[in-house]
Amino acid sequence: MNLQEDLEKNMNFFKSEIASLSIGRATPYLVEDVTVDYYGTPTPLKQVATIGIPDSRTITIQPFDRSILKDIEKAINLAQLGLNPGNNGEMIRIAVPQPTEERRKDLAKLLNKILENARVGVRSAREEAMKEIKNAEKNGEIGEDDRFTQQEEIQKLVNDANSKLEEESKKKEAEILTV
Repeated sequence: MNLQEDLEKNMNFFKSEIASLSIGRATPYLVEDVTVDYYGTPTPLKQVATIGIPDSRTITIQPFDRSILKDIEKAINLAQLGLNPGNNGEMIRIAVPQPTEERRKDLAKLLNKILENARVGVRSAREEAMKEIKNAEKNGEIGEDDRFTQQEEIQKLVNDANSKLEEESKKKEAEILTV
């Protein structure tokens, strides 16, 4: 049973998803997974450039190959991140704008969608674990008492995972809604 591993993967994915929600502070997570057309191959930005944060409101992108500056600029615009890249011929600078009240509310809604997707992942991991236990009982590998004990353990793990997701979500929501 890989329930613990599945729940940890789900939590790590959730954290990476919410880290990319822009709250007016520059962070590499905002742009590192933007897909750039690198000589005909879709490539994440973090693989073709160095992403720097010189101050809390600025992102700099220094490509390893200067000839793809325009491609990076185009990819950032196409990603619809609400960022306006500026190309000076050597690197790209992005000033991260302070989000409006409306944008903060939209981000909070998006956070709730991401949280719900994470909860769905937890539920599907629980269902898989429960199926394994029922099959083990059906095959005579475990008894009825063991099945109930394992189901209780699974539910404890699931409840713990859900509370961790909720806690992370509340921290991020407070961060988003704070001006």
